Amino acid sequence: MKQKVVLKVAMKCQKCKSKALKVAAEQEGVSFVGLEGEQKDKVVVIGDGVDVVKLTTNLRKKVGDTQIISLAPQK
Repeated sequence: MKQKVVLKVAMKCQKCKSKALKVAAEQEGVSFVGLEGEQKDKVVVIGDGVDVVKLTTNLRKKVGDTQIISLAPQK
């Protein structure tokens, strides 16, 4: 079952945004990664069987403060 995860990540520069996308894309089961929001501070991940806790932990370690905004099945 595909799911859509929206995470708010503290990203101050373009390099941070690139790193956040790279970290998210390396996760197992991810099929789409993108930025969302007015200030492009939300990372959107769509995939099948994505471990949200592991993804959040990796983003916190490698980029900065990360919060889970939403987790919903993809239609």
